[in-house]
Amino acid sequence: MLVSKLDIDENNSLYYEYEEGKRNNFTYVFVNALTGNTSAWNGVIGKRVKDEGHGYLTYNFRGQINSTFDESINLDSEIIISDLLKLINHLKLKNIILCGLSIGGLYAAIASLKNIDVKGLVLINTLRKPSVRLDWINRAMVNAAKIGGSSLIMDMGMPVIASQKFLNKVKSNALVFENYKPLEKNDGILKLMEGSLSANWAFDWSKINIPTLVMTGHLDKMFRIPEDIEELVKKIKNSRTIELPNCGHLIPLEEPEEFSDHIINFANNLN
Repeated sequence: MLVSKLDIDENNSLYYEYEEGKRNNFTYVFVNALTGNTSAWNGVIGKRVKDEGHGYLTYNFRGQINSTFDESINLDSEIIISDLLKLINHLKLKNIILCGLSIGGLYAAIASLKNIDVKGLVLINTLRKPSVRLDWINRAMVNAAKIGGSSLIMDMGMPVIASQKFLNKVKSNALVFENYKPLEKNDGILKLMEGSLSANWAFDWSKINIPTLVMTGHLDKMFRIPEDIEELVKKIKNSRTIELPNCGHLIPLEEPEEFSDHIINFANNLN
C-alpha cells in the first residue's frame, strides 16, 4: 500500500492511502463524511476489496486528520470536490467506483460529472432534500461543535443515527464530559462543518447516468426520510436501492462485512 500526501501548495496537502488493484479491475474511491477519516475504510472493507483483486483509495479532506490546510480559506464543497479530482488525476485512476458516505456521497456525485473515468457510484445515506429541518440540523451541529467539539456532536447524535449494536461497541469511549472541548475558530473539522452549510442539497440527481447503488440504513432517524429518498432515487436513471434494516447512518462502520458484500456485488454486476 502507498501511504503518502499530495502537496497542493506549501500550506495545503491531502493525506491518502492507495492500494493498486489487478489490471482491468475497479478502483474504489472512498469519500468520507465530514467528521470521518481513512479508518472507516482501510480495515475490513479495504481487505475485502483487495482480496477480490480491486484497488482502493481512501483519503482525508483538508481539515481532517493528517491533511493540512491554509486557515485563511473556506473549506467548502468546491474545495472538497476539487481536491478529490486532483487526487484522482494525480494517481491516474481508471475504472473508478466512487463511494461516498453521507455528504461525501454528494461530493462524489458532483465529481462523477467531471472528466474522470467513473464506472459506478455508491451513495451511502446521502439522499436528502433541502428543507428547514435539514438546515436546522446542520446549523445546530455547527453550534454544538463550537461548544463541545466533535465529541459532543457524536454523543448527541449517535442514539438517533446508529444501531444499538454499534452503540454498545462505542459506548466505552462515549459520554465523557471531559472530552467536550470547544473547537477553535480555525479547527479543521469546524471549518469543514461551516463550509458544508453551503452544500448543494438541491443537486439535480437526474444528471447522474452511471450505475448507482443507493444504500439506506433504516435506523438513521436523523437524515432518513423515506418518501424523499424514494422521490430522489427515481430521478437517477440507472439506480438500485439496498435497504438495511439493521443499520443506521454509518453503514461502513456498523456492518463492514455486509457493506463489503454489497459493494463487491455491485462491481461484479458492472462487469
